[in-house]
Amino acid sequence: MNPLPTFEAPGDKRALEEGETFTPRFGPDGLITALAVDADSGAVLMLAHMNAESLARTLATGEVWYWSRSRSELWHKGATSGQVQTLVEMRVDCDQDALLLRVRVGGDGGCCHTGRRDCFYRGVSYDAGSGAVKLVPRSS
Repeated sequence: MNPLPTFEAPGDKRALEEGETFTPRFGPDGLITALAVDADSGAVLMLAHMNAESLARTLATGEVWYWSRSRSELWHKGATSGQVQTLVEMRVDCDQDALLLRVRVGGDGGCCHTGRRDCFYRGVSYDAGSGAVKLVPRSS
């Protein structure tokens, strides 16, 4: 594997917002939010987190790695399921504390551990009259 990139500490506001240096702002837990979308359709697939090592591995390999908060370990997406996410483009938001990953998914094209194409398969419904909040299947 290629040497892993390293990341400089974030600079001032102007450098973060207008500069050309990628200085991701990891939270106190060492993580940055990463939203994966289908590179062709733009459909939102999943939301996960990366630490510095998973971000560096993603850039070095072109395949997406995450940090599993539930397992407290690196997670090479698709290593066991075959649903490897190949990175097409990575974008960073204005203050460099969130990433947008445009990916192509291998295997059966699924992304969610439940067997679905994406992780956002339910909507949230609120009934103002009763105050009830419930989950409903998403129509598309």
